[in-house]
Amino acid sequence: MSTRRPDPLAQVSDFDIRLLKLFRSVVESGGFSAAESVLGIGRSAISQQMSDLEQRLGLRLCQRGRAGFALTEEGREVFQSTQQLLAALESFRTEVNGLHQNLRGELNIGLTDNLVTVQHMRITNALSRLKERGPDVRVHIRMTPPSEVEQGVLDGRLHIGVVPQSGALSGLDYQPLYDERSLLYCAVGHPLFYADDQLLDDERLNTQDAIAPTFRLPPEIQTHYQVLNCTASASDREGMAFLILTGRYIGYLPDHYANAWVQQGRLRALKPDVRFYDLNLAAVTRKGRRPHLVLESFLEALAAVS
Repeated sequence: MSTRRPDPLAQVSDFDIRLLKLFRSVVESGGFSAAESVLGIGRSAISQQMSDLEQRLGLRLCQRGRAGFALTEEGREVFQSTQQLLAALESFRTEVNGLHQNLRGELNIGLTDNLVTVQHMRITNALSRLKERGPDVRVHIRMTPPSEVEQGVLDGRLHIGVVPQSGALSGLDYQPLYDERSLLYCAVGHPLFYADDQLLDDERLNTQDAIAPTFRLPPEIQTHYQVLNCTASASDREGMAFLILTGRYIGYLPDHYANAWVQQGRLRALKPDVRFYDLNLAAVTRKGRRPHLVLESFLEALAAVS
């Protein structure tokens, strides 16, 4: 006669699951002796663990002895429930592993303008890898000034941003991507466009109408603008390009961005051996962010294409 638990089973622990897996193997093998080779343990250990399971459940699961192995009525019901439980666990494991293999969700990226012409193409290549791994991932790109990118990452509107690094903001992590060089340019129609290099002294360059950026830059780079006669400003590099191309201003642009106009004969770099600065571009994410598999996969892709 079965001895039943006075109280319901409060929870199913990892220990219970291990015992249930042993129970399943015993039943499928047809007894303790036959299960020895399957489980890799001796009959006495199997018997002890079966007793532990019966004690945990408060039920007699099987008859064992000279008459052979046989499930009790409760044992048959527990075995059926065990099969359902272990099948559900396996299904859970398979589905969770599938999330790693088939990414789903969104990636919201904020980019400083005009990074697509960077020859390294780390962002482009990382996005390609992400799409290959997760065809169903939805990517949303926002082109905004650097300060807005950083703020968007801080408040959670953006998962990741790429900005010129001009000093780390608290609450953000910065991962260096590459450096870009900016040169001082003028456009066709500007008085300096055809000027002899020997006539381009500091005094002449520094008195030309120039453009100042309104986005944040490191102090050592700001000095390049402080010596110029900045009579106009722009919030991004595209705005600076618009003004330079009027032929009325000089200004700094990333060389990768300006290259197409240089090749067309529309822009000229002024004293490129001395009038330049290098700026690091970094991927920025929020510190203490919640786990986000799509973002982590993109970061892994960025690291892989370095």
